Amino acid sequence: MDEKGLPGRLPERDRPWVMRTYAGHSSAAATNALFRRNLAKGQTGLSVAFDLPTQTGYDPDHELAVGEVGRVGVPVAHLGDMRALFDGIPLARMNTSMTINAPAMWLLALYGTVATEQGWTASMLAGTTQNDIIKEYLSRGTHIFPPAASLRLTADVVAHALEAMPRWNPVNICSYHLQEAGATPVQEVGFALATAVAVLDAVRDCGQVPAERMGDVVQRLSFFVNAGVRFVEEVAKMRAFGALWDEITRDRYGVTDPKQRRFRYGVQVNSLGLTEAQPENNIQRIVLEMLGVTLSRDARARAVQLPAWNEALGLPRPWDQQWSLRMQQVLAYESDLLEYPDLFAGSHVMTALVDGLVAGARTELEKVLEMGGVVAAVETGYLKSALVASLAQRRHRMEVGSDVVVGVNRFTETEPSPLTATGAEAIEQVDPAVEADAAIAVRRWRAERDAAAVDAALARLQADAASTTNLMPATLACVRAGVTTGEWAGALRQVFGEYRAPTGLTATAAAGADPGLAAVRQRVVATARDLGAGRLRLLVGKPGLDGHSNGAEQIAVRARDAGFEVIYQGIRLTAGQIVAAAVEEDVDLVGLSVLSGSHLAAVPAVLDGLRAAGRGDLPVVVGGIIPAPDAEQLRAAGVARVFTPRDFALTGVVDELVTVIREANGLT
Repeated sequence: MDEKGLPGRLPERDRPWVMRTYAGHSSAAATNALFRRNLAKGQTGLSVAFDLPTQTGYDPDHELAVGEVGRVGVPVAHLGDMRALFDGIPLARMNTSMTINAPAMWLLALYGTVATEQGWTASMLAGTTQNDIIKEYLSRGTHIFPPAASLRLTADVVAHALEAMPRWNPVNICSYHLQEAGATPVQEVGFALATAVAVLDAVRDCGQVPAERMGDVVQRLSFFVNAGVRFVEEVAKMRAFGALWDEITRDRYGVTDPKQRRFRYGVQVNSLGLTEAQPENNIQRIVLEMLGVTLSRDARARAVQLPAWNEALGLPRPWDQQWSLRMQQVLAYESDLLEYPDLFAGSHVMTALVDGLVAGARTELEKVLEMGGVVAAVETGYLKSALVASLAQRRHRMEVGSDVVVGVNRFTETEPSPLTATGAEAIEQVDPAVEADAAIAVRRWRAERDAAAVDAALARLQADAASTTNLMPATLACVRAGVTTGEWAGALRQVFGEYRAPTGLTATAAAGADPGLAAVRQRVVATARDLGAGRLRLLVGKPGLDGHSNGAEQIAVRARDAGFEVIYQGIRLTAGQIVAAAVEEDVDLVGLSVLSGSHLAAVPAVLDGLRAAGRGDLPVVVGGIIPAPDAEQLRAAGVARVFTPRDFALTGVVDELVTVIREANGLT
């Protein structure tokens, strides 16, 4: 029999998903070259990573941008940068995803303007702005404005896109970052759907969208999810997502067309689940995680982007991104996956898994709605505390070995890896001159534009922000006048204010059963007594714009459980603010967490500040994604210890913090 006629096969193959790699670094020109290379290799969509100053609404020459420009993404400060980013790339033929949230309106206006300059109309553009601000308060930390003002911006973007950009997804609800912050599958589904409800409610209630068009809004709302290594559970999670989404959009918003209610999602597999130890194991992790969102045809992702094997080490090189792209292509084009209908239809195992997830997620969703919705759940700290507690439990399971991570807490014996051998450049390096060049360029841009036109555009933006007018027309006017990213965000800061989210450190201790914690508690008490202090005091600091606070929060929780008094003021602090807090609180140790790669700029600034304040004797430790040569530089600069993701046993880390304090004070 012709194998194409085998029972169960589809009459024709399912179409492959959009294949992307998450890319952006150094400069718009360098990233443009990377985009062109990836497209030539068969990538079918673009996924833009922006640097932290862009994501948080600062220009490259701002104090908080020091050390962060071009490091985790591409800097885009104005229309000229966006032109360079997409130079020679026909935007109407692309499907572009932009990972941008608080300034999503601004970046979409820049993108649309460049497309218009290329000769396209906005209605021809296809793609997605992430634009899920809620998870920024809980995980990534790139929020700017308070929740209500942020949702207003989101609703304005949705209303604009509905009319002017009907092929664009103006909102991408991100459960991805909830999982990285500690969410269980039940919490991930429940909390993400609560966010989606908040967005749809804001659009419905803003007065800009007729009730009969809510189906069109639902149809253009997409999700961005995380896929962990427990791929059977991930298949069930995606089917549960689809079932609940269909129910919510039908019952709460009256959407009658099943096609409009379809759960539409893209995926990146779990970057924070990748390991620094034995990083070659990350390849099989990525493949398994990709299977979780592609095996089930009825719940298959329509866009997939994979991290690179070395993301736990630093910035991937173009070759590493090619490797991840080839994984997708082998699965889609060499295997027979796309030739069959859903493989899990009728499976009693899958049905039971899905039913359990649906019931649990519905309970979480109802709990949030009873609080008054997701904004209230953010402002009261409920969501953040739930995630911190859940992540603490996950970390504890890893520490005691009930959750196995190969090469980290089991099977740690290893041969030297040729991928990271001495002399091998295992990660992409960002030229230190990039930041200085960007700062010079943005000053030149400001000097050469029409200052009166800029002032008028910003005045209009602030006036509209103080009313209920849709802010997209004023934002487009700012783009055309030459306003910068920092100026646009700064003008809205003056109207909306800025927001510091709850830290979640009220989370319940998760290490009570750790037999080593009691011994550490005794050392903490003894050291405080030797120093003549009531309690040891630890300042946990997040310098610069790095908002990934999971590690800092877990150290803070474990140190508190061990008897430290912990001072943690949250994310996005200048070196001066950290130094002032250390002096004012009279702490015994400063711990800095930097995951953005800016450690060689951020950490010395704190050390210099402490010396200038007369506290050069105060020990400083650092944790983050820090290559070995950089760790040597930090130790030479005066850092007492450097911790990396390899140091996963938190109780052991806290014990070492006590040792650092004793050494700094001459205690045996």
